Amino acid sequence: MHVFFEDDGHCKAGTILADNDSSLQVEAASGKRLKIKAATVLLRFTEPSPTALLAAAQKLATELDPDFLWEVSGDDEFGFLDLAREYFGHAPLPVEAAAAAFALHAVPMYFYKRGKGRYRKAPADALKAALASIERKRREAEQTAAWIADLSAHRLPEGLAAKLSMLLYKPDKNSVEWKSLMAACDAMHTNPVALLADCGAIPSTHEYHFQRFLAEAFPQGCDFPAWGPLPPVPELPLADVQAFSIDDHTTTEIDDAFSVRILPNGNYEVGIHIAAPALSMPRGSKLDAAARARLSTVYMPGRKIMMLPDEAIATFTLAEGTAAPALSLYAEIGADGSVLRHATRANRVPIAANLRLGQIGEHFTHDLPTPSDPPRNAELRVLWKVAQKLFANRNKADIDRLDYSFYVDWDAAPDGLVSIVPRVRGSPVDKLISELMIFVNNTWGKLLSDAHVAGLYRVQSGGKVKMSTRAGEHQGLGLAHYLWASSPLRRYSDLVNQRQLLAVLADDKPPYADNDAELFATLTEFEATYSQYAEFQDRIEHYWCLRWLLQERVTEIMATVIRDNLVRFEGVPLVIRIADLPTFAPETSVRVAIGRIDLLTATLECRYVAAAAAA
Repeated sequence: MHVFFEDDGHCKAGTILADNDSSLQVEAASGKRLKIKAATVLLRFTEPSPTALLAAAQKLATELDPDFLWEVSGDDEFGFLDLAREYFGHAPLPVEAAAAAFALHAVPMYFYKRGKGRYRKAPADALKAALASIERKRREAEQTAAWIADLSAHRLPEGLAAKLSMLLYKPDKNSVEWKSLMAACDAMHTNPVALLADCGAIPSTHEYHFQRFLAEAFPQGCDFPAWGPLPPVPELPLADVQAFSIDDHTTTEIDDAFSVRILPNGNYEVGIHIAAPALSMPRGSKLDAAARARLSTVYMPGRKIMMLPDEAIATFTLAEGTAAPALSLYAEIGADGSVLRHATRANRVPIAANLRLGQIGEHFTHDLPTPSDPPRNAELRVLWKVAQKLFANRNKADIDRLDYSFYVDWDAAPDGLVSIVPRVRGSPVDKLISELMIFVNNTWGKLLSDAHVAGLYRVQSGGKVKMSTRAGEHQGLGLAHYLWASSPLRRYSDLVNQRQLLAVLADDKPPYADNDAELFATLTEFEATYSQYAEFQDRIEHYWCLRWLLQERVTEIMATVIRDNLVRFEGVPLVIRIADLPTFAPETSVRVAIGRIDLLTATLECRYVAAAAAA
């Protein structure tokens, strides 16, 4: 005696070895011995053999049209033997019964299983949807095969070109495009970015890195939403000064300027003037929301993404020839450069000049004027004396370090030509500007703190810098109060603080209370976003360093050992690990050979050549 039965979701046949009522010992057609439950038996038969039955039934099942079976089936539940009897027109033979079972089992979208050998036809709508899904998968399989063939031949299919941004920056791993790309990568033992580059999908490596950042930080794009007309700036008194700014030649949003004038008592009045966009950007306005969404200007070599629209910046930037609205700190300065007293006022400030760093030099560090002094040198000499006194009062060590400025000429080459210019941080002009900015941020931080008004402070303890809504010690600067308030066109924290300062000066209710949830949210999001932007700036500067090595055809370069196998290149701000570097003491100079540079992954292969003494 043989049985046709269900086992592990499949229909099988075998010969009974032992029948124990509730269970059976059978030898399956495969030769394997199984113990099965009696409840799983669908059919008992004496002939043909199990092997012959399975072969004949499976062949016959392919001739049974599932559409016809579905059409002739009633809506009620039925058994496979019932269907076989109706279809063949007689009591079904074992092969015919097994064929019906195979046919029903093979098309679960047509017939739902309802128990041992029992089924129910699928509703028409469900069947239609299931068949459409099967057809869609068939088409997708054909499309996938065609795309894989194109990718394998390093051709970019049109369907993938239309989804290039998704594939490169934010892959939808359930999409047929991504699955096709990954299948091609697996077959070719490569990665998606490299394969797409080989297919010509990434003509510009710089654009690849830039667009990748935009996809992460600006998924909705860089265009500002509609924000309407800028509210008029309040009437402000005109300051009796001739102010000037000092910036790099690429700066367009000028936040700060300085003025110097002699007082009747022989002392000097130094003015530190900060652009005042908060005068026309109240909390909750559309323009405030736009700035709040970005939180900071994004800087990178050759381009930047502004925190505020150009029209707003044009209104408040301290541009030469304008009388720009500003929040100004005026300090009376004694003969030795000490600050005797100070006051903060909102006013309009005449901007006489926008000086560029290249125009300044170091003439202002000399006590006596000379015929070759550049413009504004007399005022710069006064500011230098103040800066030196402020620095001495902070009692912090003078730290000089080499920094680099990146300039990209987009017209000089198809993908830009980079210049990397060394610049000593701690130079006189840097020290002059930084000390005056520290002074204004310290003074205004104390102003808010004394008024018991919340702000966004920078605090440092134990070497860790963080933001806080309350004043705290900044150990690195040697200050008890340090507010970011000197760059309101570029940083949202400074714009928030400026609103608080203006409220204190006007004796109004501050826009942000001590326990304001929005203020805490701004603090948290600003820190995270500012770090994200800074990380991108580091990454893109690293990329431009690699571009510079290629551009200048550098094959060998000197480097300084930092520690272990970590070195810093000379002439370019690039820090790299060299696997084969021997053990050297820190600050040892070595010669390094430049190997393969991959601009897509922004990686560099290099090897040790010799120590400086052997160069």
